Amino acid sequence: MSNKKIASARIGIESSDLLKELNNSLPFDKTLYLEDIKGSLAHASMLANKGIISGDDFKKINLGLNEILEEITSGSWDIEEDQQEDIHMAIESRLTQKIGDAGKRLHTARSRNDQVALDFRLYVQKETKEITALLSNLIKSLLEIASKHTETLLPGMTHLQHAQPINFGYHIMAYASMFKRDFERFSSSYERNNLSPLGCAALAGTPHPIDRDMTASALGFDAPTLNCLDTVSDRDFALEILFNIATMMMHISRLSEELIFWSSSEFGWIKLSDRHATGSSIMPQKKNPDIPELLRGKTGRANGNLISLLTVMKGLPLAYNKDMQEDKEGVFDSVKTAKLSLSVLEEMLTQMTIKKEAMERACKVGHLSATDLADYLVKKLGVPFRDAYHIVGNVVNLAEEQGMDISELSLEALQSIEPNIEEDVLGILDNKACMNARRSKGGTATIRTKEQIEALKSWLEKSR
Repeated sequence: MSNKKIASARIGIESSDLLKELNNSLPFDKTLYLEDIKGSLAHASMLANKGIISGDDFKKINLGLNEILEEITSGSWDIEEDQQEDIHMAIESRLTQKIGDAGKRLHTARSRNDQVALDFRLYVQKETKEITALLSNLIKSLLEIASKHTETLLPGMTHLQHAQPINFGYHIMAYASMFKRDFERFSSSYERNNLSPLGCAALAGTPHPIDRDMTASALGFDAPTLNCLDTVSDRDFALEILFNIATMMMHISRLSEELIFWSSSEFGWIKLSDRHATGSSIMPQKKNPDIPELLRGKTGRANGNLISLLTVMKGLPLAYNKDMQEDKEGVFDSVKTAKLSLSVLEEMLTQMTIKKEAMERACKVGHLSATDLADYLVKKLGVPFRDAYHIVGNVVNLAEEQGMDISELSLEALQSIEPNIEEDVLGILDNKACMNARRSKGGTATIRTKEQIEALKSWLEKSR
């Protein structure tokens, strides 16, 4: 066989070494070897079924591709040894070396444009399923944590300032709700993009009597894509998984930020397992929350990969352009980052220690029941809310002067500010009572938190 590249009929001289280096995608797109072989097997089967290639050629192609798959998985063949520019040409070259002219017939009614679109879409669909499974595991673990802490008080915050008492299960449910939306985004993307590009050829279809429905079904797609010109130039499916991962990593980063300061001496609300922390090279007492810090940092990679591909695609005319070779590395990187991040986050959460007493002590700082006192004045005494707001401000100032939380003030102290306050106010100012008073749908009251947990458990069971 000639040493000339199999996809260079028009080129009369040897390519520049610099062009070869710039054009070579094999070091990273070899990741798609399994998808490439699966697509080729489906394509060859369809060609034989339609009489476009002979049954004998199909048998040779089928045998050869399966042998190549074994060679790759066993490591007995170095994919890059044929020095082809991408995984598609490397496998086709190897196949032709093994079975002769039958291997050359495999590319009938197919272009690298629809071939790469197929391989990449198969990869994205597969990884989307794997990420949703990992998200399902994470949500399940969050629900288990939340179920144990529907009465564990901690300060709910705005502006990172103590605001109102909530329960820890309710706080965890906020993150479970974020990850539920992530799950739904990945699932929606899978359904929307489960269409086969195979058979679109370069951009306009093919004159061969192919059966795109047959190959779509064989590869697990719902149907073929509608328009071939759009199909070969479409990377929305890649942008969607990058966006979904970036959004999910943003949620992971927010949770990681809270884990970092919750584990600090200033908070002391949680203790990370020694398996998920590191020490200092010089300070022997240190225990650093490296995992949440790394997760927070890796969010930048996911954001960068999304912006990179958006920028590549923003000005491309139809149809395929070589710029689109830049579509894969960022996706491969984001997928790897997402799967590792989900796995390590779930493991870390299930092994951390939650310090209930420290959380509840923190509820004595910041006058968390102040809003409840204002509501009491409005409902019980008929005080206009704006006047009640200022009265409570004076109560807070009094508590500050006495070095205590307003929930610890005596009835006499409260009446020194507003004489009409009655003894029933003391129960209202209790932080647990304040938390449980918020019984509106979606609120933090223990009964409502349990409802949220059960609703999400039911959804998760149906989604699995």
